[in-house]
Amino acid sequence: MTTPANEDLIQALKIAFCYMPKAIEVNKYEYGDRYQTVLDHIQTVREVLLMNEVDPEEVHGEINPDTTPNSSY
Repeated sequence: MTTPANEDLIQALKIAFCYMPKAIEVNKYEYGDRYQTVLDHIQTVREVLLMNEVDPEEVHGEINPDTTPNSSY
């Protein structure tokens, strides 16, 4: 059962995820020695979204529908 507080937390996590860098953008040149920590944080957020039945690939479109291109398939 999802509680209103849990729904608010998931919504906040979705919003934060939209502002996180994509894993492919994270490298040692840009993030220095912290790059692996940043990748780990991104993975943690993805896993929590998945555990709550949220597809991380769909989050940006849900949070920012006006800036997300329409699917071509």
